[in-house]
Amino acid sequence: MPASRDPKSSSPKRLVLFVEDGGGDWHARQLVAAFEQRGAEVVTTTLKACAFDTSCPYGLDIPGFDQQLPDAAFVRAISTGSLEQITFRLGILHALRESGVMVWNDARTIERCVDKSTATFLFQKAGLPVPTTRVIEGHARANKEAHQIDRPLVVKPLFGSQGNGVMRADTAADLPPPDTVGDVYYLQHYLRDDKADTFADIRVFVCNGQVLAAMSRQGAYWVTNVHQGGKPAPLTLSDEMAQLALAACRAVGANYAGVDLIQDPTSGQLLVLEINSNPAWKGLHSVSDVDIAAALADGFLASLKEMD
Repeated sequence: MPASRDPKSSSPKRLVLFVEDGGGDWHARQLVAAFEQRGAEVVTTTLKACAFDTSCPYGLDIPGFDQQLPDAAFVRAISTGSLEQITFRLGILHALRESGVMVWNDARTIERCVDKSTATFLFQKAGLPVPTTRVIEGHARANKEAHQIDRPLVVKPLFGSQGNGVMRADTAADLPPPDTVGDVYYLQHYLRDDKADTFADIRVFVCNGQVLAAMSRQGAYWVTNVHQGGKPAPLTLSDEMAQLALAACRAVGANYAGVDLIQDPTSGQLLVLEINSNPAWKGLHSVSDVDIAAALADGFLASLKEMD
């Protein structure tokens, strides 16, 4: 029978922070400082540097832990890679959770969020308003679908973030070739008012069942992600926005997340667009007084204390 983790109640807690290769990005530094200010020890590493190892007491080799397990793990990134590499890294996170280690966000949540089709399904299942969306396999089927819809479509890669690979298809001829989307077409009704001077949507940052902060992302281009040129702007959060964001997190089981909302230009209804299980917050930091890293550390350590 596999060894299980022996919970530790002594301080300080030893945490692992999984980051991108290099590990020196602004977000990682913010988190390490916040955790250390609260008395925790933090080892920064990547999931690709870990190993399954039957010679280790717990079957896992996590850099910096001398064949022992961390008290908890915070996932900032799993990094890009092949199907096998991503499966391996998620397997490490699954194994940590099965060993009794608290993981934020765990592999199940990451899998639900990174796959846009699953996230949209879970939002709808939870009764949340979402844009009209159809996800199908095969260019021929997507072509037929586009011919039947008399409005522009947004085509998104099934796996992707920061607005990368998102495109608009006004006609079936605009659909991307199969090899660029893995022959899976995520087709969503285009929800922008082309007569408007500025395009905008909403990012709400949630942690541990609480809304921390929110911003509007605005730009002259309809893809408003900050990495695509969108500009963060202060936002007064309404109760409806907050409740939608919290419900979206519950739907996928997220401990922390960035929830994107969009307003239907015709009906005015707020819709849940996407969710990011490893959200950045540098843009939000620039238009909010909230110390996001500190709030994440507080929520994380409070949840860990509840497990002891």
